[in-house]
Amino acid sequence: MNMKRREFSQVAAGAALASSAWFSPVAHAQAAKFTAGKDYQVLDTRAPVEAPAGKIEVVEFFWYSCPHCHAFEPTLASWIKTLPKDVAFRRSHVAFQDSFVPQQRLALTLEALGLVEKLHAKVFHAIHVEKVNLATGEAIAEWVRRQGVDKAKFLEQYNSFTVQTKATRATQTQNSYKVEGVPALGIAGRFYTDGSMAGSMERALQVTEFLVAEVRAKR
Repeated sequence: MNMKRREFSQVAAGAALASSAWFSPVAHAQAAKFTAGKDYQVLDTRAPVEAPAGKIEVVEFFWYSCPHCHAFEPTLASWIKTLPKDVAFRRSHVAFQDSFVPQQRLALTLEALGLVEKLHAKVFHAIHVEKVNLATGEAIAEWVRRQGVDKAKFLEQYNSFTVQTKATRATQTQNSYKVEGVPALGIAGRFYTDGSMAGSMERALQVTEFLVAEVRAKR
């Protein structure tokens, strides 16, 4: 499922959710028909996309401190490896309130420094398994240093105008998609789905594949 905005202040410190076993949603998605307004929403106004021309963008909206995002990550990481070449996938860290901003900047800094593959999953593990408090920029920088990254170099990027600009853009994208909970998925700047709508995040991936195929067919 996913976590609604109203639940963010009620996260239990010890929340632990088993990640779902991976499956290949492709065969299921090809046979399934999904319904607008039930399984996904059609945006009234198109959201901005960053994918190059000819690519269909899929965005995952997430929050590092969300236990549902942590549980979904292994399934998502496996799914990403199966994507066709015309699909451009990216992650976008939400900032529903100011307290989310340090982790949003962390996500953008890892991306800028080419450290997503090395550290993205480790951030989830640190927060949800090791119970490391990564709520402030200083705590985040110190944790990153312990992972073998130059702290000064990290902070330079973390506090840069580039990351600040990208954070503003990420929040604008989040608002354009009307994201109400995480994890959630945005497709081609036109469609939105999440675990609450689709019934589960695994099924949300099936909905995403269905919508990607729809966009591709209408080119």
